Amino acid sequence: MSTRQLTPSAEIMAMIERLIAFQTVSRDSNLGLIEWTRDYLAGLGVKSRLTYDASGKKANLFATLGEGPKPGLILSGHTDVVPVEGQVWDTDPFQATIKDGLLYGRGSADMKSYIATALALAPQFLAANMAAPLHFALSYDEEVGCIGVQGLIKDLQELGLKPAACIVGEPTSMQPIIAHKGTHRFRCCVRGREAHSSYTTMGVNAIEYAARIIVYIRQMADRFAQLETRDYGFTVPYTTMQTGLIQGGLAANIVPKDCKFDFEARTMPGIDAERLYREIQDFAATLLPEMQKVEPNAAIDFEWLASAPGLNMQESDAVVQLAAALARNKPNGAVSYGTEAGLFQRAGIPTVICGPGSIEQAHRPNEFVALEQLVQCEAFMLRLMDPEMQLPAGK
Repeated sequence: MSTRQLTPSAEIMAMIERLIAFQTVSRDSNLGLIEWTRDYLAGLGVKSRLTYDASGKKANLFATLGEGPKPGLILSGHTDVVPVEGQVWDTDPFQATIKDGLLYGRGSADMKSYIATALALAPQFLAANMAAPLHFALSYDEEVGCIGVQGLIKDLQELGLKPAACIVGEPTSMQPIIAHKGTHRFRCCVRGREAHSSYTTMGVNAIEYAARIIVYIRQMADRFAQLETRDYGFTVPYTTMQTGLIQGGLAANIVPKDCKFDFEARTMPGIDAERLYREIQDFAATLLPEMQKVEPNAAIDFEWLASAPGLNMQESDAVVQLAAALARNKPNGAVSYGTEAGLFQRAGIPTVICGPGSIEQAHRPNEFVALEQLVQCEAFMLRLMDPEMQLPAGK
């Protein structure tokens, strides 16, 4: 197949259209897509393992194609997408629309096109009788903290399955990415005492104490910006921290009893997120005596909401070299956004990121992927069937 063709195969286009039509926004169920995929693969004679969340409304899917003697390669992608509310779209976000060489739709870049390409080519993968099996790993709730894939990886460990490597198909313009930052999300809940605003000394203002913690987090971020050793492989070459959500108070004339806020850290490889978390907790503890002089039950509680470790591979690693050969593109260093790849690497599965589309289009209105990118992705996956494009045994 030549990458000079203008559009991917009809089967791939149909599969992308099918997957985009499933409204798998993270807050909602992904079972429509997952169960459809299970049934599609079953029609090809492939069994799927579904692992559900506690609510039973979301699931991961893991399926193995082929029975080659070598350890297999995982093609991994998340099925959830971000919301479209509040965004102005020129087309129906859940209907694939092609215009001027671009395919529009929520998830077109992030990252249903990669998943669709793999699924559409499944019959060819099976017919090729490859030396090593291919594994499809589809997860839920990546967009809210890489939650679902952690259960999927645990399943693999419990089954004693040890794949040779993994390619996560986040949008990288089909350039292999070998490193990204860790992503860690936290919540802080401050409880004070209500009072009439004319008697502020009788209350404990939860918003103001929360603000002091937020300022401290900002000071930590400034410290990283000023002092941390730079790695210019990243767009932002140091660890960052920020507060993204805050809620508190009832009215301007009431000293607020409660305030909560969510904050995050995007850590460079090698930075200990636990240490950052403890530092903030230790600072908050210095505020409690002052608060409890007025209200003995005042409290500051923290919750670690989600965590995805960074990815840190080397260009010489076998899976990186494989991805570069498949993509016919050199590895392109590091990115600042987080993915599920670091979790696979932490589990002992060498992992690289490579997929169609640009991260610049992800999460935006009128999200799109260029048809030329889909052509490259199709060529990438078809090369997997070339006997010379296999990982060395045991790598």
